[in-house]
Amino acid sequence: MVDTFSIESRLLIREFDEDRDVKVVGKLERKCEIGTKKGVSIFTNMMGDPLSRIRFYPLHVMLVAELLESKELVGVVRGCIKSMRTPSESLLKIGCILGLRVSPTYRRKGVGLKLVTSVEEWMVRNGAEYAFLATEKNNDASRNLFTNKCKYVSLSSLVIFVHPISFPSKHISKDINIEKVNIDQAISLYRRTLRTKEFYPLDMDSILKENLSLGTWVSYYKEGGMLNLQRKVESEDIITNEITSSWIIFSIWNTCEAYKLQLKKSQPLRFLHTTLNHARDKIFPCLRMSVSDSLCRPFGFLFLYGLHGEGENLGELMESIWMFTSRMGESLKDCRVIITELGFGDTLVNHVPQAASMSCIDDIWYTKRISSHSDEKDDELLMKRQIGNVFVDPRDF
Repeated sequence: MVDTFSIESRLLIREFDEDRDVKVVGKLERKCEIGTKKGVSIFTNMMGDPLSRIRFYPLHVMLVAELLESKELVGVVRGCIKSMRTPSESLLKIGCILGLRVSPTYRRKGVGLKLVTSVEEWMVRNGAEYAFLATEKNNDASRNLFTNKCKYVSLSSLVIFVHPISFPSKHISKDINIEKVNIDQAISLYRRTLRTKEFYPLDMDSILKENLSLGTWVSYYKEGGMLNLQRKVESEDIITNEITSSWIIFSIWNTCEAYKLQLKKSQPLRFLHTTLNHARDKIFPCLRMSVSDSLCRPFGFLFLYGLHGEGENLGELMESIWMFTSRMGESLKDCRVIITELGFGDTLVNHVPQAASMSCIDDIWYTKRISSHSDEKDDELLMKRQIGNVFVDPRDF
């Protein structure tokens, strides 16, 4: 039995030591599997690199909670900092909390709270003005920790759409073109389309240049006009000038090379109701598919990001994008799932294909001011109203 008296005074919060902590953290995170002993559990296979999800950011940290006497690691949290543009056109440094895990034996003992407080302090020391995190709407434990104990407030509501690879086998319409754009063209296009978002990162060029980003494409109707992608982009308005009807731009992120998800099963299978946070926890509670042997091996997923559409006829274009991405996933080793996430105010939410095997889950973004130097105007915009059309950063998923 755990002695709960003054456990916080017996904790050391320190930075992750890559030389001595890798195996221990891996073991700790396996203890934090999702599910029950009689059903299915899920864990993230970091492929030997616990920092894989935050290495994309120049400013990042991984903290561990260590018991002073036994030196046992009982918790871990990751954090990073990035620059964001807000609805008021202000530029803010945002600290993101990712991958909070606490050993089941030490939950509800104050370990999670101390880890969150410590990563917030790291963010403040590195110039962050706000802290940010995401969790599922039905995750009462996380919501209680962050809203009641840590005083976070709701920033935005989103929907995560999940579909297994092998979208219903239909051919992409001959009336639709899906053309790939190069990096420079993609940066130029996103420079304009991101202005329609209420919250987005300023380093889109870095995201597009990451090895995990497989590319950017534009889906449009042939009869609406030709897209000249062979010439050098000289205007940010290239799409407006050359496409007169409906079109959608999208990019694809490949998680398979960074980390994988894995199921473990025992006894008669039943689905999950317990969640913690982040990608592994969001996929399976809502995924209407059987747990096959192939899903009990480590597998990855493709994430559709940077989705932006204009025009009235977007439904068939969205369906073509899912079919296109599914075919790409079929050619990638260990890829089993396609995912995207859209804010409730994004017009494309209403055009996601309504296949029987498409699942969704409600997600909530939370924020909190951690710096005393932030503008009160930004407080009003960020903390007293919901923002609906946001950019979902694939690095954070």
